[in-house]
Amino acid sequence: MPIEIINQQKKSIPVTWLKEKLEKALSILNLENKEANFILVDDEVITLYNTEYLDRPYPTNVISFSQYEGPFTEIQPDLLGDVIISVDTAYREAEEYGLYKKHYLLMLAIHGLLHLLGHEHEGGLHATRLMLNKEIELIQKLLGSRAQKLINFLKRREYMPAKLAVNVDHVATVREARKVNYPDPVHAAVLAELGGAHGIVVHLREDRRHIQERDVRLLREIVKTKLILEMAATDEMINFAREVKPDQVTLVPERRQEITTEGGLKVKGRVAKVRKAVEDLKEVGLKVSIFIDPDVEQIKAAAKTGADIVELHTGHYAEARAQEEMDLELSRLEEAARVAREQGFEVHAGHGLHYQNISPVAAIPYIEEFSIGHAIVARAIMVGMKEAVEEMLFLIEKAR
Repeated sequence: MPIEIINQQKKSIPVTWLKEKLEKALSILNLENKEANFILVDDEVITLYNTEYLDRPYPTNVISFSQYEGPFTEIQPDLLGDVIISVDTAYREAEEYGLYKKHYLLMLAIHGLLHLLGHEHEGGLHATRLMLNKEIELIQKLLGSRAQKLINFLKRREYMPAKLAVNVDHVATVREARKVNYPDPVHAAVLAELGGAHGIVVHLREDRRHIQERDVRLLREIVKTKLILEMAATDEMINFAREVKPDQVTLVPERRQEITTEGGLKVKGRVAKVRKAVEDLKEVGLKVSIFIDPDVEQIKAAAKTGADIVELHTGHYAEARAQEEMDLELSRLEEAARVAREQGFEVHAGHGLHYQNISPVAAIPYIEEFSIGHAIVARAIMVGMKEAVEEMLFLIEKAR
């Protein structure tokens, strides 16, 4: 039989319907003579697979183990491989996204099937688009007029890999250490964009310790993706932003004594003041983000300011040492991201993220963009800026 569904969990599953749809999918793909196994498990079991084979000690919705290519194809030449789906996660996500459970389950199965055939969303944006287009084509043919809601979801950003905005502040830090004109953060920004960065971030501080006004003005002329200006909500900085007009302004707290930003902006109890800053910036057409701790009360307060985006402070997660503490902070981030999305925000995240800790937080489906600087600049010293950005993007794309 071309499709075998092995149900190893207790929730109710439309097994016959799912089997018929997947067999039709094989026919559409001209693979009627091939076979595939779909194993339905719970979160506990898929966590074991993730931990053992992918070094991800947490549940995901689907994993694929392909035999379509590689050293074992001759043993069972007709077997495409195994797709493992967590029904716990699938049903939970379907409820969160407002989708029919069986349609969402079919979508995950199709996604897994395409992985068996060698499709990847980890090989860059082109590969992602190719895979997405094939998923949409199959879903349309399998569900007909009932497919539109699911197709709309597939096109939504949370299903795609999160974007990466690269902070080039610390290129300027090296320059300012000697008070010379190199290395130039503008040059670094060009290389970051060549590496695939979706945006460039700079923090113009009150004390001008690294980024200078000259840098921001030049970047405004040169950046081809988008320029994000981090700044304190002072009259001086608001007037500067209104003049230069970056693509986005991110309001952050700032203290002269701090080495780097130590936490999120405290909005609760200061809503009127923050709202005034947001209004002044949006008056000239700027998109406004608030850098905020992953705290539900702060997020709800931020929703009263009129800001477009919240960027969740990931510092506590990044600084966690024990696994239990890291898991707790990851849960806080996921809950905060969910609430922020429900409040109507576009959700970004950043601070302290690096190549070893990005994957779990990049897997959170509500987060649309990450802002990462120090780790990429540090890696760029060894391999170059373009390569450092490409490596980070690969990890972000792989996480979903």
